[in-house]
Amino acid sequence: MSHSDTIPLHPSSQSDIDEIENLINASVHQSVPPARPPSPPRASIPVSVSAAPSPFISSNLPTPPTLPKSSSSAPPPPPPPRSDISGFGPAPNTLTEPVWDTVKRDLSRIVSNLKLVVFPNPYREDPGKALRDWDLWGPFFFIVFLGLTLSWSASVKKSEVFAVAFALLAAGAVILTLNVLLLGGHIIFFQSLSLLGYCLFPLDVGALICMLKDNVIVKVVVVCVTLAWSSWAAYPFMSSAVNPRRKALALYPVFLMYVSVGFLIIAID
Repeated sequence: MSHSDTIPLHPSSQSDIDEIENLINASVHQSVPPARPPSPPRASIPVSVSAAPSPFISSNLPTPPTLPKSSSSAPPPPPPPRSDISGFGPAPNTLTEPVWDTVKRDLSRIVSNLKLVVFPNPYREDPGKALRDWDLWGPFFFIVFLGLTLSWSASVKKSEVFAVAFALLAAGAVILTLNVLLLGGHIIFFQSLSLLGYCLFPLDVGALICMLKDNVIVKVVVVCVTLAWSSWAAYPFMSSAVNPRRKALALYPVFLMYVSVGFLIIAID
């Protein structure tokens, strides 16, 4: 078929083709949105830093001085403990010290505790401060010395006198301590034994004087004075250890034991 043989379209077909082209062109124009005009520039708000006051109060304290940094980060080693400083901490080793040093230390402790218990001092009203460093060597020495003095004063049965005096003092101190503890007293068992033993010192002095002076009147006067001295020495410690309502129950047995010792000093001839 040649170009001259082309069949012309029907007018209705030509209109349909034109309508399709118009629809295609309309759909293309609707799918592409129009360009958005540029937004106008926004006005900037000026901000002043110094205008707003600070919510915190300024401090007038001087700035701390900066310490120079040490070259090494490890702390310095602690100094070695000194053995001549008394107080808390481990006690110095006494196993390798001479015997004479041990004896001198024990004697100085006995003398110090004797001054705190028997003689007037500001720590008598507080038994915890008076005998914080309590010991049993002093009470043992005073009990043995009193028993020996009574046995030397006796004309017969010296060993029996010593045994009775030693048993009376040792068992009496234990019973009196248990009595204080059963009454609700706040005291250490061995500390109470130490206190009662040190309070025998005046009676030891009285027994020694009575052994040298064989006179009944002198014995009675000396025993009364030393008995009052021993009771005065034991009073603050025993009375402060128990409730004030039970003070008489704790002091009466102590006074009774010292009266028994005084009776032995007078009766032995």
